[in-house]
Amino acid sequence: MKQVYVNEEWCLGCHLCEYNCAYANSGEPDMVKALKGKKIEPRISVCDKDDVHFAVSCRHCEDAICVKSCIAGALHYENSVVVIDKSKCVGCLTCVLVCPYGAVRESDEGVATKCELCTTNSHGTPACVEGCPNRAIVFEER
Repeated sequence: MKQVYVNEEWCLGCHLCEYNCAYANSGEPDMVKALKGKKIEPRISVCDKDDVHFAVSCRHCEDAICVKSCIAGALHYENSVVVIDKSKCVGCLTCVLVCPYGAVRESDEGVATKCELCTTNSHGTPACVEGCPNRAIVFEER
């Protein structure tokens, strides 16, 4: 299965992947209307440590502990992608606590949110990958 991978040596720490992710998941047809003056909620985050920049996103584990720990059954697999049914999420955020990668976060609505590889809002390539100016983020099988 294809996954999002980050080549840290190429990451500039520009955070454009975060903006592209937030826009792609906003449901708005216009980037300015989707993001200007608003707190963005990307499903990927860029971390900086000792002049090394790297993006953190869901790894869609085969035997995901977040799926196992979801008391409401909101986290589940769809075509090998771990997705969240927000209508089922009760906001206990156990998935946030158990994710070893820090890829599941609480949204402004109080429910869990995470990368779903843009399965519902793109044409096959996640927005973070398409928006990376240095091609540090890739979508491939390894």
